[in-house]
Amino acid sequence: MLDTLSNRLALHLSELRHSRGMSLDQLAQASGVSRATLSRMEKAEVSPTAENLGRLCAAYGLPMSRLLMMVEDSFDPKMPFERQVEWRDPETGFTRRSVSPPSAGLSGEVLECHLPRGSTITYDAPPRPGQEHHLILLDGALKLTVDGTAHALNAGDCLRYHLSGATRFETEPSRGARYILVLI
Repeated sequence: MLDTLSNRLALHLSELRHSRGMSLDQLAQASGVSRATLSRMEKAEVSPTAENLGRLCAAYGLPMSRLLMMVEDSFDPKMPFERQVEWRDPETGFTRRSVSPPSAGLSGEVLECHLPRGSTITYDAPPRPGQEHHLILLDGALKLTVDGTAHALNAGDCLRYHLSGATRFETEPSRGARYILVLI
């Protein structure tokens, strides 16, 4: 059985689709995620991958952080480490910890992410076109392709960009990447 956050996410995915008046077939066509996978995610039979969540968010016009915020506990000004929600992609091992989650009263949010060595995650479309990102690589090496332009990042580098197209995160077979992502 999936954890509580995954169960809440499954329920919210179903509610979100219904609130938009979409059938599974319509959402499958809009997102590029198969109807069977969508059904299994909504029933909490499987946990969605980062790529599938990215595709759903693009279809709904939502940043992934907003989608995840909708299933997290209420906002608190202080976010102790033990209360920072971490999500793990079961396919790649990618982890995403919400250090400073989104809130109706704040413009930005902060994520700490870890992409294991030899991993690739591709997002075909931005969940919210034009959103400002600041990625600070803390450790390792990361190749980040934004709108067709590849950027090789090493520890300490910062890449600032606005989302308008596809993005691809890649790590080398010998090194993973740990980074902070600030979304505004």
